[in-house]
Amino acid sequence: MHKSHGDLTISLPPWLADYQKGYANSVSVHDQMTFVIGASRRNVIEQTGGPFAAGVFEVATGRLVALGVNLVEQQSLSVLHGEILALMLAQRALSSYDLNAAQGAPYGLVTSAEPCAMCLAAIPWSGVSRVVAGATDADVRAIGFDEGQKPADWRAVLERAGIQAVAEVCRQEAASVLQAYQASGGVIYNGGHSHKSANGVCGSK
Repeated sequence: MHKSHGDLTISLPPWLADYQKGYANSVSVHDQMTFVIGASRRNVIEQTGGPFAAGVFEVATGRLVALGVNLVEQQSLSVLHGEILALMLAQRALSSYDLNAAQGAPYGLVTSAEPCAMCLAAIPWSGVSRVVAGATDADVRAIGFDEGQKPADWRAVLERAGIQAVAEVCRQEAASVLQAYQASGGVIYNGGHSHKSANGVCGSK
């Protein structure tokens, strides 16, 4: 007989709500990316998760709908990448599993690093119309994370699904957070796998 474990509760970092208040609406993807990268950096400084963050913004107005940070290790949930959490929070905020249909407005995902294999697969079902990424797959793998098996041209995958994809926005700034995380001894978790690399245990973001 299956044993129920009740509702699933995800605890967000205590600093996240106040950080979001510092965002001023902007339609500039550079401004949005700077804000998202700042969240990834804060997540490292506060030691509340991995060096990744993502936000869902209303494309036309630049309004922030939801902000997510990487909580994989802290919540013991391998799926809690910044992108997944941002999409979940946005869908709950807009009461729609399909952001394309929510309130008739297009929404975009801004992520501090390009999507891993899991997030890339999840994005088309989320309903976002645009994805903007900062650090590259190579930047993430360089510090030991495993991004999974995915097409080399991830943008083409999204564009075939009718989703605009923009890469390497504020890449250097985003990559610097990854490097700072590695230098500080941040955990390169592996989500249940045991692949090894020169940097230790490989994981996924």
